[in-house]
Amino acid sequence: MRLLVLGGTEFVGRAVVETAQAGGWEVTLLHRGRHPAPEGARALLGDRTAPGGLDALARAAAEGPGWDLVVDTWSGAPSVVRDSAGLLAPYAGRYAYISSRSVYGPPVAPGSDESAPVVAGDPDAAAQSYVEDKRGGELAAARAFGEERTLWARAGLILGPWENIGRLPWWLTRVARGGEVPAPGPRDLPLQYIDARDLAAWLLAAGRSGLHGAYDLVSPAGFTTMGELLDTCVTVTGSTAELRWLTPEAVLAAGAEPWRELPVWIPPGTPDHAALHGSDVSKALAAGLRCRPVTETVRDTWAWLATLPGRAAPQRPDRPVVGLPEQKEAALLGRGEGVQTYRTSGSRSSLRVPSVRSVPVKPWRS
Repeated sequence: MRLLVLGGTEFVGRAVVETAQAGGWEVTLLHRGRHPAPEGARALLGDRTAPGGLDALARAAAEGPGWDLVVDTWSGAPSVVRDSAGLLAPYAGRYAYISSRSVYGPPVAPGSDESAPVVAGDPDAAAQSYVEDKRGGELAAARAFGEERTLWARAGLILGPWENIGRLPWWLTRVARGGEVPAPGPRDLPLQYIDARDLAAWLLAAGRSGLHGAYDLVSPAGFTTMGELLDTCVTVTGSTAELRWLTPEAVLAAGAEPWRELPVWIPPGTPDHAALHGSDVSKALAAGLRCRPVTETVRDTWAWLATLPGRAAPQRPDRPVVGLPEQKEAALLGRGEGVQTYRTSGSRSSLRVPSVRSVPVKPWRS
């Protein structure tokens, strides 16, 4: 089987390339040359946003023999997907576009699946918002290849080695420093995510079997919890850190921002938590999705970080830097100005704090 990856040097794209190589695929990738291509893959250079950026790809396509599957990780202007898919339609069997569950229009009801309403999108548009861009990318791919040759892989929260957003790397490096670590509760808060390598494995199998249409790709609801995730961070790093569990109300009263300042965490009982961590993925599970234990994802991410100078994970320039500022951490731990917290084994503070439902949560759709 021949695979073309548009991207392929970072995070999800790299996971797709390495998984495909391990499975015996012949892999070509088109990238901008900012990062080394995985060893053993045929690398084409081109910037899809620049004039002439698809020239190398066009020559390779014309020379043959073409590709059985194209995987596109693009998250910007839909017009970029339009141009790439339009060029490749005569030369490739199927087009898999890595989209996002963010395309579902808010509010997303708990237990929603692929039948939920989606936002509007324009396949010819320049970059707008992450949500509109992903939906526009879906439409651009389908217009070029036709619905029966197009797969929309709507991923949820993605974690694992090579992460260049910084969510799990931030928790691992913070826990590794030791001391008291603010842990946003409750401990049993359910989480859904997908390891980039499991996403890649499913995507390649789906390409082989000819699946098409939309699939939500994330672990089953309640696959892990905030407590298990952070406890595992402590274990794999060998840290002496003490997790200081805080009520959602206390976290929000301190002004800590869910998702960006406290990566992965979204308060329970909010529409955003229901949308991100409460989806029905039975369609993908029936189509072969398998999710490795959280212990493996955390362990392997820490091992990958150990190979980097200063354990500093790469950072995508188009995404905000995540993590809790020191001043807010001090406040959450009670060393700042008057924010009271509680430990899991203790009693709640009598401090009046806002209801979780009354505090607006900034969008996770980025």
